[in-house]
Amino acid sequence: MTMAFETLTDALRPSYWGTLPLDAWIQSAVRDWLVPTLRPFFRALQWPIARVLDGLQGLLLAVPFAVIVALAVAAAWRWGGRGVALFTLVSLVLLDWIGIWRETMVTLAMIVTAVVFCIVVGIPLGIAAARSDRTAALIRPVLDVMQTIPSFVYLVPIVMLFGVGMVPAVIATIIFALPPLVRLTDLGIRQVQGELVEAGHAFGSTRRQILWEIQLPLALRTIMTGVNQTLMLALSMAVIGALIGAGGLGLTVYTGLGRLDIGYAGIGGLGIVLMAIILDRVTQALGNADPAARRRSPSRRRKDAAAEPLSQA
Repeated sequence: MTMAFETLTDALRPSYWGTLPLDAWIQSAVRDWLVPTLRPFFRALQWPIARVLDGLQGLLLAVPFAVIVALAVAAAWRWGGRGVALFTLVSLVLLDWIGIWRETMVTLAMIVTAVVFCIVVGIPLGIAAARSDRTAALIRPVLDVMQTIPSFVYLVPIVMLFGVGMVPAVIATIIFALPPLVRLTDLGIRQVQGELVEAGHAFGSTRRQILWEIQLPLALRTIMTGVNQTLMLALSMAVIGALIGAGGLGLTVYTGLGRLDIGYAGIGGLGIVLMAIILDRVTQALGNADPAARRRSPSRRRKDAAAEPLSQA
């Protein structure tokens, strides 16, 4: 009786009658059709990314250490305030002191290249999604897939279509880091009050004028949040990119783990953390429209905030 019941329950399972060879179908489709057919197209896509990456990496490695530190501290002071500027100075000096300055510049070139292409692709997609519900409905499932697929899974098709090296790692980073920018650009534009858009129409503004002079300025804070999230996701791919030939700090971490050299892997991880904190603070501050207020000390800001109601009275 028990065996008959087990046989009946097993017969209700699809695998009892056979296994669907989905893995073989995917392998055949990718290996026999996708790669031979579209590889020239995907190879052509590497050209602009390779040009930007090579130029930026060569520039960062050619500029003297003191110049990069001075520019970074000045930018941090301008956009983040004195505290961020001091942290930037100490962090960059430490990165050179522990001997990973070159690797830091290589990783920075990869991250900046990925973020630039994410901005070039993501913001227009977000604008298109915000202006058309149909476009948003088409893009949303693609973004869902891009955000839910584990990062390691990206490496398989990337290697088959693009090979190994720095450029394929940047392409994988772009795919992984793009969705937040598209979503937050769409969200920021949709959150602009309808009364403001209607007022623009009432004054005879065109759709382009409304976009550039009303919607984008009001959505800028949300868009910058998307840029910040894209930047953080791109940094999280630094180590994974080393698995397909990327250099920089990710390779330092990966090499240290392969050798069980915790110290060597630790300094690579420290470099990624320090760079992430610097870029995070600066990009967050870029959304603030009052750079003069950021350069004031916290006590001065509190005094100004307390004096503002008195001045208005």
